[in-house]
Amino acid sequence: MSPGALALFALLPILAAAVMLVGFRVPARWAMPGCYLLTLVIGAAVWKLPARVLAASSIQGWGITVEILSIIFGAILLLNLLQQSGALAVIRRGFAGISPDRRVQVVIIVWLFGSFIEGAAGFGTPAAIVAPLLVALGFPGMAAVMLGMMVQSTAVTFGAVGTPILVGVRGGLQGPEIEARLAAAGVGFADFLGEVTARAALFHALAGTLMPLLMVGLMTRFFGANRSWREGARMLPFALFGGAAFTGPYLATGWFLGPEFPSLLGALVGLPLVVFAARRGFLTPAQPWDFPDRKTWPTAWLGTIEPGMDEGEGWGRLTLARAWAPYCVLAGMLVLSRLPQLPFKGWLNAVSLGWSDILGTGIAARTTPLYLPGTLFLVAGVVAIRWHRMRGDAVKSAFRQSVRTLLGAGFVLVFTVPMVRVYINSGQNPAGLPGMPIAMADWVAAHVGRVYPLFAPAVGALGAFIAGSNTVSNLMFSLFQFGVAERLTLPPTLIVALQAVGAAAGNMIAIHNVVAASATVGLLGREGLVLRKTVLPTLYYVLWVGLLGWTAVWWASG
Repeated sequence: MSPGALALFALLPILAAAVMLVGFRVPARWAMPGCYLLTLVIGAAVWKLPARVLAASSIQGWGITVEILSIIFGAILLLNLLQQSGALAVIRRGFAGISPDRRVQVVIIVWLFGSFIEGAAGFGTPAAIVAPLLVALGFPGMAAVMLGMMVQSTAVTFGAVGTPILVGVRGGLQGPEIEARLAAAGVGFADFLGEVTARAALFHALAGTLMPLLMVGLMTRFFGANRSWREGARMLPFALFGGAAFTGPYLATGWFLGPEFPSLLGALVGLPLVVFAARRGFLTPAQPWDFPDRKTWPTAWLGTIEPGMDEGEGWGRLTLARAWAPYCVLAGMLVLSRLPQLPFKGWLNAVSLGWSDILGTGIAARTTPLYLPGTLFLVAGVVAIRWHRMRGDAVKSAFRQSVRTLLGAGFVLVFTVPMVRVYINSGQNPAGLPGMPIAMADWVAAHVGRVYPLFAPAVGALGAFIAGSNTVSNLMFSLFQFGVAERLTLPPTLIVALQAVGAAAGNMIAIHNVVAASATVGLLGREGLVLRKTVLPTLYYVLWVGLLGWTAVWWASG
């Protein structure tokens, strides 16, 4: 079979997902099971994969799915507990009095607080929290959703304490074949992930520092009385300061501590710094900016839901410090458990569960449950229950809400992750054919050439647009990107980092996330209007990072 035909067959499940999810708007709960079955059929018919390899790959995928779901459940449960206890309302009230300038509020609430929520929870939660908060503060619903989507960019690669890297890239690459290639080059898999993390953090820092300015500019252009970019540009000094206050510690953390911490610690360092500066008018314009009179707002700006500020059972008695305490405890536990100089990492990793040779195929699955971020989220949840003195009915309500969220996400992942593992393990075929991602990589390498770094972020963004997830995009395309890099003699860590960064940018136009954010303020049915606006920062991000990647390759080869 020709390389082109092999590449086409390998592409078919991904193409089918794109057509069903985007073209025909088939819900993911129907589309992804179909794509999984199509992958099994192609694996058996074209790649001649034995049934036990297909079954073992699926079992391996389900093991990874359990890890992902544990993180989702822990993150969402902690968030719901804080909602029920009133801590989120206290945090919101703390933001409300900082500055009357809406542009300053965007930098603090959307960029910094939203990035913190992404670092702690991920999976679309920043927009779902930030959008209602902005509406409660007097923002138009359409502006709130647009801004909530835009924050799902720089912080996303290291969202949910590094899940897109630790589960997405690792799950999309790790296997005997890739580990053997890295070993031949004298590189361990952990070192490879560390290099990808450092490069991704650098690309994000170079692109993301401008995101607060873009947020402000798009707000004043589309939702201001004068429809002016200039009114947003007047925030240039403060917006750049706010951008750098996050991306500076974000970059340092990515280089020295690993993928769990950049978004979380970047926001924890940047947020108090920028709030302190805003309260004292540092670099802020003398004339505050606000939206036009509400009576003049077009109907398209308004949602049907007007969230209140006083939510939860204890918002009136909790201090700001106690409201933030569970997240601070979480951040502390994560740092202590990930530092190799301390014994905690070894203790937590000592408990391991796995299947080293699934069905006699050599395919393995392994997990360390105590080391998973989901476990630490649960500990932080217990802290919230005790310190916020929550009643049993409030805890039960938070638990029920989290289970509902888990079931919705879990059903799709039960089919998506095994599909990805069949892709990755398809190289173990008796026909001697290259694996599915490698077949696609061969074709791309033959037809694109060394300018490929310009396009690598767009591939990641496409995956996130289709799947609604940076993690799933990395699972689907990391091995493809690695294969292209090898065939074009480009640095694999660079190309995989571009994949991770592009997948983060693609979250700004992920239909799944737009729908979820729109629902929180009653804007369902107007998702297309949001996408027309968020496509602009997505294009900026993908094109700028692609240019940075191509320049890095040119510089290294020159």
